[in-house]
Amino acid sequence: MIKLELPFWLGGAELTKLQVSAQAWWETVEHWVGWPLRQLDAQTCHVAVLDLLAWQRDITRFRGEPESLYRLRVKFAFVNAVDAGSVAGFQRIFQRLGIGEVRIAERQYDRDWDVVQLHLDDQQLSEFPQLLDMVIHQYGRTCRRY
Repeated sequence: MIKLELPFWLGGAELTKLQVSAQAWWETVEHWVGWPLRQLDAQTCHVAVLDLLAWQRDITRFRGEPESLYRLRVKFAFVNAVDAGSVAGFQRIFQRLGIGEVRIAERQYDRDWDVVQLHLDDQQLSEFPQLLDMVIHQYGRTCRRY
């Protein structure tokens, strides 16, 4: 915020009071004006606005999902949708959401061509069962079976 300076040939207590009150008023106005911009960040916005952003980005909150994970999913919704089309992108989705490393095996000789195997450890499967289902459902390629 700009530091207000009131030029006046006669300084004094009254001018200082006016300067302090004007400074406080404009800081309040700046806060009001900046509020809509602060609501566009999924990490810091109000939960009601977060739900609107989630609807806009085609994200549905699943039962029992922590707010921090929900905010992460909303924040990275567009990037995750772009990355969903490749193996490296799918691995980046898992990293962004905090699930961890995933190995993906495609086109194995003993299986159909459209079957993709995801190799996860037991800890990931026990910690994130609903999140894994949601990620595969939302970002899984339509021509593949996971």
